[in-house]
Amino acid sequence: MKTFFRNVCLLDGTATEGVSPPINLRVTEGVIAEIGSDLMPNADEAVIEGQDDLLMPGLVNGHFHSSVNHMKGRLPGMPLEIFMMYECPELDTLRPTPREAYLRTMLGCIEMLETGTTAVQDDCFFVPEPEPDIMDAVMQAYADSGIRARLAIDQPEVPELDKLPFLSEQLPPSLKAELSRPARVGQTEMRALYRHLIDRWHGAADGRLQAAVSISAPQRVTPEYFAELDEVSRTHDLPFYAHMLETRLQRVFGQERLEGRSLVRYTADLGLLSDRMNIIHAIWIDEPDMDLIAASNATVAHNPNSNLRLGSGIMPFRALRDRGVNICLGVDEAIADDAVNMWLVMKTAGMIHSLTEPDWLRWPQAAEILAAATVGGGVAMRVPGLGRLEVGAPADLNLIDLSALAYLPLNNAARQLVHCETGSSVRLTMVAGRVVAKSGRVCHLDRAGLLAEAAECLGAKRRAVEAAAVQMDGRLPFYRDMYLRAMRTPVPMVRRIESADPSCKVF
Repeated sequence: MKTFFRNVCLLDGTATEGVSPPINLRVTEGVIAEIGSDLMPNADEAVIEGQDDLLMPGLVNGHFHSSVNHMKGRLPGMPLEIFMMYECPELDTLRPTPREAYLRTMLGCIEMLETGTTAVQDDCFFVPEPEPDIMDAVMQAYADSGIRARLAIDQPEVPELDKLPFLSEQLPPSLKAELSRPARVGQTEMRALYRHLIDRWHGAADGRLQAAVSISAPQRVTPEYFAELDEVSRTHDLPFYAHMLETRLQRVFGQERLEGRSLVRYTADLGLLSDRMNIIHAIWIDEPDMDLIAASNATVAHNPNSNLRLGSGIMPFRALRDRGVNICLGVDEAIADDAVNMWLVMKTAGMIHSLTEPDWLRWPQAAEILAAATVGGGVAMRVPGLGRLEVGAPADLNLIDLSALAYLPLNNAARQLVHCETGSSVRLTMVAGRVVAKSGRVCHLDRAGLLAEAAECLGAKRRAVEAAAVQMDGRLPFYRDMYLRAMRTPVPMVRRIESADPSCKVF
């Protein structure tokens, strides 16, 4: 597959408007082959007229959970630990069919591709437990959609009571026994599932589909399983996903259950903090945590919309960047962002940190945010060249209509991309050299048929989801007490905007 882009502009921070003069770009066998003003198309190349519009790298959704693509608007804002209780209870009534899993994954693929996200890291959880045919359905959707994807199995391994502070002290005996049960799948089953994922899907679709590994979070697995997955990651050079210090409660967990250590320090003490690791959220980290992350060359996955939706706090962006830490951006999930749109993530990331840094010269700049959404994501995914416009890089590209309202007039391309764009100006999306969306619509799928089937099939799950929520209501008072106790427990940092109004203090 060969494509020639004629008369396109590229981002150029040294130019007045932030774009280069028109130039040409050749794509061959899924990579950028040549860039130059003197290039001419060959007879066997499809020519795309750039119309002096902007050609830029496709966006990388650096952290995502596809399992809840069908649950937008399902829950109100609530803290993570309560949110998760309602989002993914391990109930057999919520077990999907392979077709349901395929359709819900495809919903996210369509939304991403149509708005210019060309690659995704899916830290997929499977309710009530992972199964090969459901994993296959997820990966088949990624294969059919044309997106670039990595899939990991986000599966906690220890009982619920081992993951949280204070909870066991408050529960009645029957509920305490229920939450003390071992995980539904153990290490032996998980080894087999990872073998299946890697053997069947790693490197599929000419390398567009790849595997990753996940522990969900360090407190949700045993040290032995943590080390075993790290070995899988090392052997196959896979990204390793780990949620760490997303919430204040998780900071308190370390103080109460890990002899005062943070989850970052705990991971480092196990010898498992590495450049393969994606540390997800990293909000309630302190200076020593940041030094450990920087020394390991790990990536931090920043999910600002989810962090706001769940009231988790504001990640210390500038302190991490000052240490040279690679940062990527992520949607997190449709139920916690209520969109699968990386432009909206970029806009929030470009503004939220102005509330925590008094020196405006240290606020994130638009070029930094764009880099996190492209190059930073490529580093996180461990795909050489991904997110860059350079010869030899994967041809994952967006063509942006500079005549759209967001760019009239064109004052500064980087700032307008971050602060004005919503995805509506994406003229064309290309992944691995293949055009997958034009004028805001995927162009190789039965879009209408898939969406109609998804509406019927996934809409039919609503009663089961609502019934599961009623079942979880019985746990709510105990989780609320746990959460409020953690909020009262002192921690050595501030990552939330706390009100000085006494009437706002609910605890």
